[in-house]
Amino acid sequence: MYKNLRRIFVLTSCFSCLLLPSITVAYDVRSGGGTTIKKEGANAFSLPAANLPMSKRLDFSVGNSFFRNPWIPAPATTEARDGLGPLFNTNGCQNCHVKDGRGHPPEALDTHAVSMLVRLSVPAVTEQQKQQLITHGSVPEPTYGGQLQDFAVTDYPAEGKIEIAYQSKAVRFADGTVVQLRQPTVSISNLHYGPMAKDTMLSARVAPPMIGLGLLEAIPESTILAWQDINDEDGDGISGKANQVWSVAQQKTVLGRFGWKAGQPSLMQQNAAAFNGDLGITSRLFPKENCTENQSICDELPNGGEFEVSDNILDFVEFYSQHLAVPSRRNLDSQQVQLGQTLFANAGCDSCHKPSVVTAELPDLPALSKQRISPYTDLLLHDMGEGLADNRGEFSANGQEWRTPPLWGIGYTQEVNGHTYFLHDGRARNLLEAVLWHGGEAESAQQYVLNLDKPQREALLAFLNSL
Repeated sequence: MYKNLRRIFVLTSCFSCLLLPSITVAYDVRSGGGTTIKKEGANAFSLPAANLPMSKRLDFSVGNSFFRNPWIPAPATTEARDGLGPLFNTNGCQNCHVKDGRGHPPEALDTHAVSMLVRLSVPAVTEQQKQQLITHGSVPEPTYGGQLQDFAVTDYPAEGKIEIAYQSKAVRFADGTVVQLRQPTVSISNLHYGPMAKDTMLSARVAPPMIGLGLLEAIPESTILAWQDINDEDGDGISGKANQVWSVAQQKTVLGRFGWKAGQPSLMQQNAAAFNGDLGITSRLFPKENCTENQSICDELPNGGEFEVSDNILDFVEFYSQHLAVPSRRNLDSQQVQLGQTLFANAGCDSCHKPSVVTAELPDLPALSKQRISPYTDLLLHDMGEGLADNRGEFSANGQEWRTPPLWGIGYTQEVNGHTYFLHDGRARNLLEAVLWHGGEAESAQQYVLNLDKPQREALLAFLNSL
C-alpha cells in the first residue's frame, strides 16, 4: 500500500536564502490513485485508466470515437454522426479539447476562436428572467442566446466573430523583477442578427483538460460541502462555497462540480450541454436547437432527428470522459521540486488546491471507487478578485468567483498541447503569470509569491510542473 508513497524531509539548507522550518512532506506519484498511467508526450492525456479492465476498454474506445471524430450536418448517410449545427463553435469535441487537453485563446492569425467560446447573458430584471436563473444560472442574450457561435453550416453566416485585445499590466517582485501580465478585453464583431442588448455580459472560456473527470465526479458530496467555509469562520481569509445548480435529469437544484464556475452537476449533463451549445446537437437532456426566436436558420434547415445524439452515444461519451487517466507525477526526487512543494503549502495554496482526497465507493464504476487521489482542487467557488472578474454570475457564483481548477497534469500542458496558456480565458502565458493573477481570497498567497526570490520562484514552478 505504501509502495509509491514517499516521505521527504525538506530542510532550510536546501537554499541558504530560504528561512523555513523543517517540514515533512508526503506525496504519491499516482495522482489518480490506481487509475494513474505512466505516460509522457502528446498522448499523455488520452489513455484509459490503468485499472480499467480489458472488458471495458471497448466501451472507452467507442466513446473516444464519438468524442474525437467530426459531426456533419443532416441529412447524411452516416446518421449516427449527423445533426451538426446549423450554428456551432466546432464540429468535434477534440477540436476544443485537443488531445484531451487544454484550449487556448485565438492567436493573431486565427479567424475563429476554435478552442475558446464566449458566454453571453443579460441581467435578470423581470420576474420571468429571475425564474430563468433557477434553471439556467443566467439569462441568455435575447438574440444570440447563451453563447456566441462563430461557425455555421455551408452557405450560412455565423453569428459573429470573437475578438480579443490585450493591455499590459506590470507586476513587480520584491527583488525588483517585473513581469508584464496581459489583461484581455473581449468583443464581438460582424454580428449577423443585429446588435446585442446594451447590457450584455461577455465571458471568454477556454476548454479545460479532460483528465480525471470521473474521479472528480466520484468525490463524495459530503466531503466537498465539509470544505465550505462560506463565512470564513476560521479566519484564514478563505471562504469557499459550493455552487448549487440545476440538474436537468433530476429536475432540482444539486451540487455543481464541472465548468469554470462549477455550473454543471455531472459529466452526463456537461457533455450533453456541450453537444447542444458547442455543436448544435440535440439530445434527451437538451432537445431544442440552439437557436433563439430571432434566428430562423434552425427552422429553415433539416435536423438529424428528434434526438441527434442518442442516449446510447451519450452513455459511451460519459464512460470515456469518466475514465481518461491522469498521468503520474514526475521529478519527485528533485530537491528543487521538494522545496517548491513546501513553498506551495506555506503560501496557503493548498487551502483551495486540496492535495489529497478519497473517492466514494462506486460499485458500478469500480476503477474509480475508493481511490486516494491528488487533484489539487476543492471544487468550490472562491472570490478571485477584480482582476480575474468576468462580472457575470452563474447560479450561486457571482462575477468574481471561480471554481478551483484541478492542477494534476498541469506540467504536461506544453507537450500535450504545444502551449502554456492558463486560467479561464487563457490570458496567462505561463504558470507564473497564472499565479500572479490570483487576488481576492488568494491575495495573501500572491503576496507571498511576490516576496520570493528567483531560486524560490523557480522551485515553486518546478513543483507545479511536477504535477
